[in-house]
Amino acid sequence: MASLDWPGETAGLGDAAGAGFIQPASNICLDFHGDPLRAGLVVASDGNHHMALRDVLAAFLAANPEVGDIFYSTTPPSVALQWLSAGHVDVGNLRLSARPHVLISPPPVLDQAIARGHMAGYLPFMRSRGLALLARKGNPKGIFGAADLLRADVRLFLSNPVREKVSHSVYRKGLLNLAAAEGVALDFLDDPSAVHYPAKLVLGAAIHHREAPQALAEGVADVAVVFYHLALRYQRIFPDLFEFVQPALWAEDLAGETGRTDCGLIGDGGAWGAALLDFLATDGVTRIYRAHGLERMCC
Repeated sequence: MASLDWPGETAGLGDAAGAGFIQPASNICLDFHGDPLRAGLVVASDGNHHMALRDVLAAFLAANPEVGDIFYSTTPPSVALQWLSAGHVDVGNLRLSARPHVLISPPPVLDQAIARGHMAGYLPFMRSRGLALLARKGNPKGIFGAADLLRADVRLFLSNPVREKVSHSVYRKGLLNLAAAEGVALDFLDDPSAVHYPAKLVLGAAIHHREAPQALAEGVADVAVVFYHLALRYQRIFPDLFEFVQPALWAEDLAGETGRTDCGLIGDGGAWGAALLDFLATDGVTRIYRAHGLERMCC
């Protein structure tokens, strides 16, 4: 099985060596970061912008070393909601009882957190620059648009429609819009089990920002629809493995909602939550996110 060598993404543990336990086929934890015992700030976030969030939290920690560390998650939003309700999160056989101070997620998720009494409100934060088609290096099957997805030799990866409803809905809508512009119909999106579409659609299990490149690396899929900033990240950290195409229709987020994520305090935000929200509103954070292919929500 092909295994991607993901770079480290903690906010502030430095180069201190310790006992390591990572086995990619069975024991690896990529979307919980930092030391929950040392952390004065705990952040629960969706994972689509994890590359920018890491740089921002590292900058915040460097400016406020008395925080100790920042423990943060980059999971599907449903995990954060379950974490808030249960008071803990289980990672395999490990239970973490750290309570989040800040929640960063798409507006529908934050609305649920408000409805459940976890937070009072939230602020606009960032959005993507549209969608992209991620392919293996060299784009060996020449996949450039919706019409290419209809070929018998092309298998498409999408995020899970149940466990990652927000991203799946955005990706599906983008595909249908692209297909309409090209004058084709992607019927397999509605009936992936149809006999004339064998293994056409490959669905992720729970966390597509890791699963999409893994599916391509393993040869399980030939192309994946992901946010532009995710495709950019994969190309940057795995330059010999991936490249991407962004159809012109997907290059602009005309509705201002594609890949949107906002932020707010859980309860009173603890000792550092409010300071982090102020930091997230700064021009420096805008520049970090822009360098990773995202843009600030204007209001």
